[in-house]
Amino acid sequence: MKYDKTTFKLSIDTPENREILMAFIAELPFESFAETDDALEAFSPIDSVIETQLQSVITLLPFKVNFSTEPMPDVNWNEEWEKNYFEPLMIGDCLIRAPFHDEYPKAKYEIIINPNMAFGTGNHETTSLMIEHINEINLKGKTVLDMGCGTGILGIYASMKGCEKVRAIDIDEWAYDSVLENSQLNDINNIDCSIGDASLLTEKNTYDVVLANIHKNIIIGDLPRYINTMKSGATIVLSGFYKEDIEDIKAVAENLSLELSDIKEKNNWVAVSFILS
Repeated sequence: MKYDKTTFKLSIDTPENREILMAFIAELPFESFAETDDALEAFSPIDSVIETQLQSVITLLPFKVNFSTEPMPDVNWNEEWEKNYFEPLMIGDCLIRAPFHDEYPKAKYEIIINPNMAFGTGNHETTSLMIEHINEINLKGKTVLDMGCGTGILGIYASMKGCEKVRAIDIDEWAYDSVLENSQLNDINNIDCSIGDASLLTEKNTYDVVLANIHKNIIIGDLPRYINTMKSGATIVLSGFYKEDIEDIKAVAENLSLELSDIKEKNNWVAVSFILS
């Protein structure tokens, strides 16, 4: 597939404003994001993002953003990841590698991820922090909801740890395709993946564990829907935000009968777990 790259330059360029920008454009057909020193880059299937629609979203932001879009040359993404980005990664007892890796250490759990354009190879702090949380949860026979599933890496790990079934949801078609591909690579057959958002969550008292590695604003807005699907005593693990955002998340969570359980931090990114009382 051919892709466009849209480069966003913010008048007030802070990590928090980049997060706000990503949350605002999350409903548009961008499939992945990358950050440089002076810009945020977003990638989408060629001609899938309409400039007037993007401009209307940008005008809603509390700061100015200039953007430009250009087609990307055809790229062998596996080759690019192999050369520049994706090395075998060990997180606790979990090894994450790509199909093209020939040398890697042995581990109790080995997850194979075909990176393509997908977010979720374990290299980003939020993904690795979520994996650290999952590593500490007894998942045997449990039901798991994975919101913003990306490559499916979290659901695959949960399945390997013995969960009964995983429901994975993401707004982008690339995530759906990635979950199917990566599930097959890892011989996982109990993940049910859907394209959509939290409006798909119509079930109640269903999940023992909820995983949501998205953006702060989306989490705050969708948290009541997540809670509605959880069994009493269920665990929810949230990431995709910074240490300074914890109090905002915590305030909303406590109003929904969630009790703070654990906080993990890496390079100012955090993943926070709560228990539903």
